[in-house]
Amino acid sequence: MKLIGPFKQIVTLANLPLRGKLSDDQLEIIEDGGLLIKEGKIADANNFYDLKEQYPNIEVENIEDEQVCLPAFTDSHTHICFGGNRANDFAMRNAGKTYLEIAESGGGIWSSVLHTRKASEEELLKTTLERINSVISLGITTIEIKSGYGLDVENELKMLRVIKKAQTFTKATLVPTCLSAHLKPRDFDGSSVEYLNFILNEILPKVKEENLAKRVDIFIEKSAFLPDESTEFLLKVKELGFEITVHADQFTSGSSRIAVEVGAKSADHLEATIDEDIAFLAKSETVATALPGASLGLGEKFTPARKILDAGGILAIASDWNPGSAPMGNLITQASILATFEKLSTAEVLAGITFRSAHALNLSDRGTLQKGKKADFVTFKTDNFHNILYHQGSLKAESVYINGEKM
Repeated sequence: MKLIGPFKQIVTLANLPLRGKLSDDQLEIIEDGGLLIKEGKIADANNFYDLKEQYPNIEVENIEDEQVCLPAFTDSHTHICFGGNRANDFAMRNAGKTYLEIAESGGGIWSSVLHTRKASEEELLKTTLERINSVISLGITTIEIKSGYGLDVENELKMLRVIKKAQTFTKATLVPTCLSAHLKPRDFDGSSVEYLNFILNEILPKVKEENLAKRVDIFIEKSAFLPDESTEFLLKVKELGFEITVHADQFTSGSSRIAVEVGAKSADHLEATIDEDIAFLAKSETVATALPGASLGLGEKFTPARKILDAGGILAIASDWNPGSAPMGNLITQASILATFEKLSTAEVLAGITFRSAHALNLSDRGTLQKGKKADFVTFKTDNFHNILYHQGSLKAESVYINGEKM
């Protein structure tokens, strides 16, 4: 066993509800706290000096400066395995070009598809690992990563193999998701329904055979896949034994309702979700995942996070880091800005990037600092946890721990 501390504050996030609104006075804060680590898990979170007295001969990792300790963060929606760059898209969008105009000029998702197809596995692995290390430095130790820039058998499998190989080079937890249903590729000779059947018959069996992903995603939108064909696809995906998640309500409403009806683990985006669908979503077990990075990148309104929480929903917050609509990748900055516009308490934001976002990935062993949980945590050099969101990402993580070991 090992004792780490003393921390000025440990914000454990223990004993908070999975759903609904939270106030900061519900937070358990341990002053002069210590974490007892055993075999990569939290054995106890308590007053450091009491723990030291209780275990007089224990190995101690002393924290010299005033630091605040939190559970490490989970980013439950990213696209960080990709080739190329879409800075031109961003410039054109800010100059007033529409999504369609950008796509017609050679930009958009198809641009990322062409660059990703061109990249070798070695090139993709190198850039993906660089982004993973960047994410870890922010205090994020669980990272969902989607395919979706291959859109054919060879390149979708290439992306998922890269993500699987990346796991062997990092102690962070990587959660791969197959997003072959990102949009119908321009070089596919057939309808959208035929392409979805192609995914079901040609891509997913190989994904399952190689154990490359247990989750499948689809983008339901006028520019991607329509509601009826998406519903049929998702139900068939479930029959194959995959967990499902949905890109829902980004530009038009209605697909969050589909996510709930088919039993999706999460519905992500939700910028266009209308009030009656908020109520429907909030009563379900489907996690509502806000992606403020996409709102910032596209200049669109934010997910109605306040309404979702007030209605009793499960709100997660993720970065959507991708080369087109959400290139920032800084989860703390995005979550802080979302909090400002949606009037979210610090407790609601911290829950949304820890145990609630872990729940969106079906992970119950992390996200709080309490006995038996995975010893993934992050520290910040400050005397007050409120400073983390107050500085909107400019207060950098001091140390990041995975399984109780400093990275």
